[in-house]
Amino acid sequence: MAGGHSLLLENAQQVVLVCSRGERFLARDALRSLAVLEGASLVVGKDGFIKAIGPADVIRRQFSGETFEEIIDCSGKCILPGLVDAHTHPVWAGERVHEFAMKLAGATYMEIHQAGGGIHFTVERTRQASEEELFRSFQQRLQCMMKAGTTLVECKSGYGLDLETELKMLRVIERARRELDIGISATYCGAHSVPKGKTATEAADDIINNHLPKLKELGRNGEIHVDNIDVFCEKGVFDLDSTRRILQRGKDIGLQMNFHGDELHPMKAAELGAELGAQAISHLEEVSDEGIVAMATARCSAVLLPTTAYMLRLKQPRARKMLDEGVIVALGSDFNPNAYCFSMPMVMHLACVNMRMSMPEALAAATINAAYALGKSHTHGSLEVGKQGDLIIINSSRWEHLIYQFGGHHELIEYVIAKGKVIYKT
Repeated sequence: MAGGHSLLLENAQQVVLVCSRGERFLARDALRSLAVLEGASLVVGKDGFIKAIGPADVIRRQFSGETFEEIIDCSGKCILPGLVDAHTHPVWAGERVHEFAMKLAGATYMEIHQAGGGIHFTVERTRQASEEELFRSFQQRLQCMMKAGTTLVECKSGYGLDLETELKMLRVIERARRELDIGISATYCGAHSVPKGKTATEAADDIINNHLPKLKELGRNGEIHVDNIDVFCEKGVFDLDSTRRILQRGKDIGLQMNFHGDELHPMKAAELGAELGAQAISHLEEVSDEGIVAMATARCSAVLLPTTAYMLRLKQPRARKMLDEGVIVALGSDFNPNAYCFSMPMVMHLACVNMRMSMPEALAAATINAAYALGKSHTHGSLEVGKQGDLIIINSSRWEHLIYQFGGHHELIEYVIAKGKVIYKT
């Protein structure tokens, strides 16, 4: 390009490509070992996309005489793709640390929910909060995620439940998408819970007849861009029939289906998602064997959330069974007032220890497969020529340290780069 290239990362000990042949996801045997280059350099162009990756001496020759806005010496360090967090609830007001104490004393998620806590507590506070207040706290949370290496994050609404507050949350997400450096995939999650005073059927009717037509109109006008639709398919929340109706209507207006399923009770949500052509289903602690096979066949990704099972002391999702059956396994932090974790390196560590995933499986799940779950793996999730220049540099000679050092990511991560721009450095 005219005016030279933007960024040269030189002479890294390891460059973890994750994929090297344009794969949209990794499953089965492809997860045994990831594509890694030793002693390599990487160039990101002014347009924010990767222009070249290869042995340091080859890149040096190829770009001799070129000018770079920034050159970073990566000797003894590792370059990895920016991490992708495939499931978060980051826009809300109100404090729920007291519920953590209740949980530690033995209260279940549903007991807290029925006592007026949980989602309903956050809904009240979020309805009362101004748009500016919500944006400020959201911005701080995104900053924390970014410092832990996340460069693309899925962000849900869902603490409004009425149209006015859901739109307020989506406007906050839209503002962040336009103003901040971190990449955002926006999810409408108006079916996160049944609002007080309504039945599930009435709530589903309201979403189908009022919320979704309004979203379609705002999307057409270019006011709010929404990527995904989510429903909490659960006993006592939205049953299979209501879930089907909402997801189908969302699909009809062009949204990717990406929903909560089979978390607390076996609901056959996985089978439903596979049948409807969902991009992803999250949680799946109670998924059936048939549901796992259906998801593998439909290439519907499983977004597993190790923090939730850990903090709520739930049964762990059967990651090994899913991987062995060929399901596309992704990871998310499930950041929310109930599972307060910003860090994908900690999520990967928990996935390895508690869900028995290997380190290559966990890294793929937090990069290319998480990008696939958001329908963005053609541009994100691996370091390949033509893809967006989102990456992290860690101060270690082996990439596995990012997962191995539990809680050590603040010292390890030296640079976070999005679209070729340094957005964080220690």
